[in-house]
Amino acid sequence: MIGKTARMVCIAGMAAAMLGIGTVAGLAAGQGTDDPWPGLAREVFKNRPLADGAGLFTLTMPYRAADAAVVPLEVRTTLPAGDERRMTGLTIVIDNNPSPVAARFTFGRKAHVTGLATRVRVNSYTEVHAVAEFSDGKLYMVKRFVKASGGCSAPALKVADEATIHLGQMKFRQFTPHPKAKMSREAQIMIRHPNNSGLQMNQVTRLYIPAFFVNDLKIWQGKELLLAMKGGISISENPSIRFDFKPNGSAPYRVEAVDTKKDVFKGEWPAASSGM
Repeated sequence: MIGKTARMVCIAGMAAAMLGIGTVAGLAAGQGTDDPWPGLAREVFKNRPLADGAGLFTLTMPYRAADAAVVPLEVRTTLPAGDERRMTGLTIVIDNNPSPVAARFTFGRKAHVTGLATRVRVNSYTEVHAVAEFSDGKLYMVKRFVKASGGCSAPALKVADEATIHLGQMKFRQFTPHPKAKMSREAQIMIRHPNNSGLQMNQVTRLYIPAFFVNDLKIWQGKELLLAMKGGISISENPSIRFDFKPNGSAPYRVEAVDTKKDVFKGEWPAASSGM
């Protein structure tokens, strides 16, 4: 039992190191100790003050997840009329996950991203915090409580050989904007990737599958960055990012993703395309 626990801590630690954060608070929380959020807030945000984000943006997640390995999450700005601020960055923290920081997003200066949706793994009952940085240079926080368990150790949907065959395949879709958005475009990038957490077990060998996930994603229109993501083990298998933004014209969209094995995946789509 001690060996198994040590292995889990080691794997989670390696995953967290790729994101540049520690895991002590998250691991302690998983063992039922004190609330990890105060320590996480200090560590992840370097003691910067976190203001209440109510009225500026929302975090939407199910209270009780149907599948802990694929929990939908959506963040959307709700700035009052006349407020010219824009969201420039977003960090998702799943407090009780082995590696709490699920992802850090950076938004292009001219992209005017107003909403973002993805899918995450939730390992145990937990608070989920969304911390957004706005163009006023301040950090704002909202949170949700989610009932789910076992998401980080849930078996992959595809067997290893099948996942490898389709590894890195991308699909880029464009939509009419969200009804609450004032922007003129909504897009979604989907990537075939197992995004192994390092806590899943091979059911044949009974050994843990090494962590292997997309940890760097960038989307441009022409030369202008729309968004960038630094991801971790809490992003679900086959990562999907859907977002609102302000297009800059007819320049093509370009996507580049890099995983923890340094595999590089690229794609390009014309602005008028409805997807592939």
